[in-house]
Amino acid sequence: SGINADLTEICQRACKLAIRQNIEADIKRQRERDNTGGTEAMDFDDVDLVPEITKEHFEEAMKFARRSVTDNDIRKYEMFAQTLQQSRGIGSGFRFPAQAGAAGTQPAPESNNMFQNENDDLYA
Repeated sequence: SGINADLTEICQRACKLAIRQNIEADIKRQRERDNTGGTEAMDFDDVDLVPEITKEHFEEAMKFARRSVTDNDIRKYEMFAQTLQQSRGIGSGFRFPAQAGAAGTQPAPESNNMFQNENDDLYA
């Protein structure tokens, strides 16, 4: 779908930016080593040679992002999500009943126990 392709493009661009930045740092380190004649021992234990993708890489990638989903598609999705939320009652304050023996809770009175008769047939 369009949204997945958009996200994939952003992630790939951020990854490429991180790799490119790491290559540039490697070239700089090599030039510094060449300028010193290679006589100074470089402490490579302090250098992480694995590129790290940071927030800045994603922010830069977002500057070039193209949106393939139209405003109309977004409105349709928002209306569908709202309809689904209303039909399912999401956010209606659902709570699980208190469990007997749970820390800081009291067992529910027998009259409120929805599992009073374990032999109830669901299909009767």
